[in-house]
Amino acid sequence: MSSQHNILSLTNQIKASRICLIKPSALGDVVQTLPILPVLKARFPDAQISWVIRDSFANLLEGHPYLDEIIPFSRRSSVPYWWGFLKDLKQRQFDLVLDLQGLMRTGIMTAATRARWRIGIEAAREGSHLAYNMTIPETSRSVPAYQKYWNVADAFKTEETSRETRIYISDQDKAWARKTLSTGERSCPTLAIHAGAQWITKRWPPESFAAVGAKAIRHFRCNIVLVGTAEERPLTSQIEQLLHKFVPTGRVLNLAGQTTLKQLAAVLMETDYLLTNDSGPMHLAAGLGTPVTGIFTCTSALRSGPPGDHHELVSTNVDCAASYQKRCPKRGPQNLCCMDELEVTRAWQALYRLISRQAAQRDSSAA
Repeated sequence: MSSQHNILSLTNQIKASRICLIKPSALGDVVQTLPILPVLKARFPDAQISWVIRDSFANLLEGHPYLDEIIPFSRRSSVPYWWGFLKDLKQRQFDLVLDLQGLMRTGIMTAATRARWRIGIEAAREGSHLAYNMTIPETSRSVPAYQKYWNVADAFKTEETSRETRIYISDQDKAWARKTLSTGERSCPTLAIHAGAQWITKRWPPESFAAVGAKAIRHFRCNIVLVGTAEERPLTSQIEQLLHKFVPTGRVLNLAGQTTLKQLAAVLMETDYLLTNDSGPMHLAAGLGTPVTGIFTCTSALRSGPPGDHHELVSTNVDCAASYQKRCPKRGPQNLCCMDELEVTRAWQALYRLISRQAAQRDSSAA
């Protein structure tokens, strides 16, 4: 009997009326965890399901039909806050806790709940596994991230449940996004660009993004929408200036720092394509069904890319590619050499394939 069948037989024994999912961050991981919710709701239809999430991401979960409670967590907090938070988790008397972060902090949260069933993943580190009394198999770091979370869902699946990434977006946010994007030429496709990333080793140069964006304007008359956080505004402003320099007649809208997470989701849902680094908005767009051209330097497209064959993922070929190092291991002239090795031409060819393929599919459907 396979390990997945073994774990399924064990999880079938679980009875739970209060469930807590611990996944505070990051944005992309939170998005990829969402397909677990409908499975838990189907397996435990009468249970109250809560989610511990970083306060800056809590907005994304609001209104989810399978989530009863959002428990925001402040990462930068005082010791009294931390102890109060752990005490509150214990008082909620959860029966089942899933720690899908697997760090010391979330392991402590899991242990503090005193839940009868405390379940984690094989990728757990920093001693967090000591808080678990069950671990889901086939969830190690070598497993693609989306598949890892699907395997957790499969451990609780009692019937065929679609792997849906449901994000509730209000009519108001949808209307805002449509109105905001209506400044461009409606007959032309809209290309969103996200050039930010938490790690410097993930950030393909803004000049390269601008060069690809300019080609998209020239070849497909794309409307360009720049997205990102307020901290990424200087980056998007640089790309905006370069695009106006390369193609003065191009239509460019800079929304960095001007959207909530729900508004960002609404924008990505309304756009036709996204050109991006390996980042949270990449997974957000993919989860909403928007085709992605993803740039991968220090991370692996196989392990960290979105599922499906309707995306184009481009990776560097340097010897330290997919090393997952936050600081470049090379020094001197070779520092961040992956950025130059992944040439504009390769990224443009990937985006060109994506836009051409989608256009052909639309024409075929309309015929």
